[in-house]
Amino acid sequence: MLISYSGGVDSALLAVLATEVLGNNTRCILLDSPVVPRAAIEDARQIAQDYHLSLEIIPVRVMDDEHFVKNPAERCYWCKKNSAKVLKWREEALHFACIADGINVSDKGEHRPGLLASTEEGIIHPFLEAGITKADIREIAKDSGFQFWNKPSAACLSSRIPYGDEITTTKLTMIEEAEVFLHTNGFSQCRVRMHGNIARIEVVNDDVPKLLAIQDSLVRAFKTIGFTYVTLDLEGYRSGSMDEVLTRGEQQQ
Repeated sequence: MLISYSGGVDSALLAVLATEVLGNNTRCILLDSPVVPRAAIEDARQIAQDYHLSLEIIPVRVMDDEHFVKNPAERCYWCKKNSAKVLKWREEALHFACIADGINVSDKGEHRPGLLASTEEGIIHPFLEAGITKADIREIAKDSGFQFWNKPSAACLSSRIPYGDEITTTKLTMIEEAEVFLHTNGFSQCRVRMHGNIARIEVVNDDVPKLLAIQDSLVRAFKTIGFTYVTLDLEGYRSGSMDEVLTRGEQQQ
């Protein structure tokens, strides 16, 4: 089994369980590109090392794909199509039987065009087939004593850019640097959404006082990064907030 691996709790649990069952007949593939934070790469490496996972990191040229760079509502569809090509290439080279990912039941309630693309390419979703939710995954990982059980949810950096706004490496770098500042200052679950020259910060509601306490240094840091205006989203952190502009029909695609 080839595992589409990111180091997040979903793919990490799948990788650990698959390795326990299949041993050397499991390989984790992490696809590296400008949309993946450097810290996420290092976290994924560390988890692989801690749990004796066989890991390959393969660079992909996602910024060469015009469909992706234009950032339509189905952006993830095109990204997953490209990712699948690389995964299938490795699967064939290794003579493995299948490719699997950590998609689960909870993902079906979100705007996930990448799920359709992965399914079209023959990638299997063991957690989805077993009826396992995100909460189940965390519970299984916790009960198994895996330290990554409560790792904060993550998403690629392109998800911080509004649909229709072109994705560029400059924008991705600015977003990553801004989020690194927040992580360094103790905000584990946060997002920096980029609206032109405006940074819209999302943190969990309990962290708002802590954020305001570093207001001056935060504003200086963000303006040094390149943002003109720095704002706080009063609705707080929520996964997929960029999808709120989509119609119900677009979300179901």
